[in-house]
Amino acid sequence: MTSSVQKDPAADSSLPLDMIIFGGMGDLAMRKLLPALYMAHLHGNLPAATRIISTGRQDFGREAYLGFVEENSRSFISSGNFADDAWRSFLARLEFVRLDVQQDDLSALASASREGAERVFYLATAPSLFTTICEKLAAAGLVDANARVVLEKPLGRDLASAVDINEAVGKHFAESQIYRIDHYLGKETVQNLMVLRFGNSILEPLWRAPNISSVQITVAEEVGVGSRAGFYDSTGAMRDMVQNHLLQLLCIVAMEPPASLAPDAVRDEKLKVLRSLRRFSLATIARDTVRGQYVRGASGNQAVPGYLEESNVPQESGTETFVALRTYVDTWRWSKVPFYLRTGKRMEKRSSKIVIEFANPPFPLFPETQGSVANRLVIELQPEEAIKLQLMAKQPGSGMEMQQVALNLDLQSAFTQRRAEAYERLLIDVVRGRLTHFMRRDELEAAWQWADPIIDGWAELNEKPRPYQAGTWGPSESFALLARDGFSWFE
Repeated sequence: MTSSVQKDPAADSSLPLDMIIFGGMGDLAMRKLLPALYMAHLHGNLPAATRIISTGRQDFGREAYLGFVEENSRSFISSGNFADDAWRSFLARLEFVRLDVQQDDLSALASASREGAERVFYLATAPSLFTTICEKLAAAGLVDANARVVLEKPLGRDLASAVDINEAVGKHFAESQIYRIDHYLGKETVQNLMVLRFGNSILEPLWRAPNISSVQITVAEEVGVGSRAGFYDSTGAMRDMVQNHLLQLLCIVAMEPPASLAPDAVRDEKLKVLRSLRRFSLATIARDTVRGQYVRGASGNQAVPGYLEESNVPQESGTETFVALRTYVDTWRWSKVPFYLRTGKRMEKRSSKIVIEFANPPFPLFPETQGSVANRLVIELQPEEAIKLQLMAKQPGSGMEMQQVALNLDLQSAFTQRRAEAYERLLIDVVRGRLTHFMRRDELEAAWQWADPIIDGWAELNEKPRPYQAGTWGPSESFALLARDGFSWFE
């Protein structure tokens, strides 16, 4: 998906820009947001009159804040992209305002923000603070027609809380001013999936049942919960990954061609997919979902603790660190095609991919190759970005034995242009008023409507997550989930 969409009428690039980060001293701001804004600055993608104002409870002056940025954020910029002059001019854009959003009004922030500036408020805080922040922004007179607000996930922990957040934010910001960010939608390969599907006539006629036999979406993490254990234990893999990242990937794979690349045209088609997802009953939850929790094992040739041995994790925690499930999109295009979703922490390696498995030829003319699938389209999202089409070819020799070969598109080597990271690309979209790669309110709520019954069903079944050893691909039950349909996870 390209970024050639119309600019939001509320966005006026002639105005000075104040990018205001709530939670500006936090981990997300230091590791992702400031490095992404530096890269945008380095490559001239921020308006000239841009200031970045971070807020936090620390009793810092500006110089102390800049020192904190030097110590905690600079290391997340690669040496190849770091330039002393650019870093100094970037630091000149930074300001710090001390405030506690739960106790203070925002008069200090109102004084720091320029009159008439176009304001972007990035809420890199707990969702429980979104309502308070938006109310106080409005009370301080900081919300106008040019303002935009960026909401970090998780947007609620169920449908009811998501609706509450949407209602509270919607009292002060129009839907066209709200940017619900999912960094997976900023990945180059994810955006390229739209072009792959709808820009190539060779693929579109085949992109349907019965030509496609199954779809797999995997987002595997090698790391454990680490310092996020306190947050993660109240969230789990379903809320943290499936309800947002994996469902968004599924939507792009399964959606119908939009009428245009206008934001609402694209998001209308994604919403149709979410509304077509088959709902789970208690019986299908027990049959078609697998919850797992990692136990001690090895990762990167080093021993690592199990989830229950991590700091700040209750000893009897039943939180899942792994989810695999089978679902269906009940439309003509995808009738009877299973979609397999899988995500987990402490898995064998970091890997995110979409695998489109095409149906085998109807008649086996050539000698069968054991375990082979005629054709797969493998879209790798991380750690490398690539697209591979697996075909069958004749093995050299006098017989007609087949062998699987791959046509590879290495996106890094295919294009000489610099490839922006996800947060950089999405932040530029916010600055330029482009909504296409952000979730609309009805999308978010439709995703929760599908996910809530699964979470509630797990609670009713009251079964502990299946243990899996750290450094593996998850519980054996997830392999059985596919095996009974005649498929296997693509590793």
